[in-house]
Amino acid sequence: MKRLRTRLARLYRNAGISQKLFLAFSLVIAIPAILISLLFIRQQEAQLYKDAMAAGSSHVSRMSEQLRNRLGMIETASSTALTQTAFIDFIHSDMRGDGLRLVKFRQNQFEQMHNIIQGNELIDALSFYVDNPQLYEIWPEIYHYDRFEPQDYWAALREAGGGAFRLFAFQDGADTLSYYRLVRLQGGQHKRPSIMEIRSAHQMFFRELLAETEGDFFAVVLDGRDPSRAIYNGRHAFAAQAGEQLGAILTGLHGRLDALQQHPIALETGGHTYYALYRYIAPLDAYVVDLASRQTLLQGPRSWYGIVAAVTVLGLLLMLLLVSFTTRRIFRRLGSVLVAMRQVRQGRLDAKIDTGLAGGEPGDEIDEVAVSYNGMLEELRRLMTQVVDKQLIAKNAQLHSLHAQINSHFLYNALESIRMQAEVQRQPVIAEALVSLGALLRYSMKWKSDTVALGEELDNIRSYIRFVNFMEGGAIRLTAQLPPDVLLYAIPKMCLQPIVENAVQHAAPPGGSVSITITVRAEPGSRLLVQIRDDGAGIDPQTLERLQAVLQSSADTPVVAAGHGLGLENVHKRLQLHYGPGCGLQVESVRGVYTRITVCLPWEQANLGGW
Repeated sequence: MKRLRTRLARLYRNAGISQKLFLAFSLVIAIPAILISLLFIRQQEAQLYKDAMAAGSSHVSRMSEQLRNRLGMIETASSTALTQTAFIDFIHSDMRGDGLRLVKFRQNQFEQMHNIIQGNELIDALSFYVDNPQLYEIWPEIYHYDRFEPQDYWAALREAGGGAFRLFAFQDGADTLSYYRLVRLQGGQHKRPSIMEIRSAHQMFFRELLAETEGDFFAVVLDGRDPSRAIYNGRHAFAAQAGEQLGAILTGLHGRLDALQQHPIALETGGHTYYALYRYIAPLDAYVVDLASRQTLLQGPRSWYGIVAAVTVLGLLLMLLLVSFTTRRIFRRLGSVLVAMRQVRQGRLDAKIDTGLAGGEPGDEIDEVAVSYNGMLEELRRLMTQVVDKQLIAKNAQLHSLHAQINSHFLYNALESIRMQAEVQRQPVIAEALVSLGALLRYSMKWKSDTVALGEELDNIRSYIRFVNFMEGGAIRLTAQLPPDVLLYAIPKMCLQPIVENAVQHAAPPGGSVSITITVRAEPGSRLLVQIRDDGAGIDPQTLERLQAVLQSSADTPVVAAGHGLGLENVHKRLQLHYGPGCGLQVESVRGVYTRITVCLPWEQANLGGW
């Protein structure tokens, strides 16, 4: 939280004046207006929810009562049918024994029963299932009991008091409601009771429910035992919108239905919220449910959110334009100060502000800022010039110091070695050594230019190797077979000799041998890479790590000579002082295998300077 407050304070601090004014106006006007609008919308949502729940409760109660009345009508029709004792007695008698008697039955008792069926629009069919071997089946009213499934259902009817409704009939169960009633318990051990079945098509019994295709609430009749068995209008807008999720919605709802409580239910499914109102119909063992999605119920208030957002955005835009116009007129001259400051940030130190003040005029606060800014800019230019001069003097002093250290260091060591060799051996072979030494001294002391050809630097290295082999009796081998055109490229003088000297002194054991190879690789338009490789002792990992860290460091610190010489750090620092961080030395070494030093120089000879 503290970090968030700090970040917000920083954003506010860095915002422009017009943005700050806009924020202030928004806090004072826009935000309260938005809060009041949102509060009003929430109140409307709550009221709309209450009204919708009241309407839904009334609808589901009315539908429940309507269905109960229709169940009562079917029960009444069944009782009326059972009063036709002559019909019932005949179907339990020998119907095949007397054909004339069967004809009279068909014309009288059967026709009366048929009229009872036709007189009730809810009844689609009425059938009797009788366990009578002499039964004559008259379809669809009279069947032998063997056609009834399940045949042991009479036991469940007896436990239910002799009659029971089923939301889905055993026959034609997909779209038919049925009422089963025991008619007569037959005598005898193997006799089964007679059952009367009254079937009512769902399309007729639930016609109002199945006719509704619009409205906020979606009416469903759910089987109390199986949530997958339900009656509803698949063409209703709710069913079309729910799609494949409808089954999951009904299954989740079925698990929360309570026949005793019957309270409203809020259901979360598939990222949507649904409200349900229901009533339990005990004779059917089913629930009449009214379903509605929260999105549909609150569609009106939710659309108001868009209106409020649009009005708010429009108001904020108008406010932004007003604030921008006002601040532009007030701070027009301050804008010129900001422009001048941006130009200074880009490197233009001559970007002064024209105040237009005559001599002695004080001006206002913005003029005072401009005058102070011009004075500060002038002082800044003077200080920057002074700092640059000091840096140039320090660089030149450091370069001259390095140059003197290298020349004097090598010269004193060489003279001392020759002197000791002459006193000990007293042989004329020293003359050859003096020739090599003379060449070295002339190359070292002769500084007509800061750059030399690569071939000249290579000749000086060869003289140095001959002289070292003479002094120490070693067997140092130098291989430098370079293309003739590469030998003409200009490189800084004395940039390779210290590296070869370092390899001679540290790569080979005393009196031992070492091979030094010099190769050149050019990257046109980029760099000239000179590699000096020896197969000597290599550098131990700790020293190599320290040396690479020094070479990769960008710190501009003076170079301090090591105990055995100026070393690689000296040459690297000299190259970087003149050519920038892209040049210098790169060191690679494997202990006991090799050491390779890569000298990176700029390719463009026009930009190649000396020390």
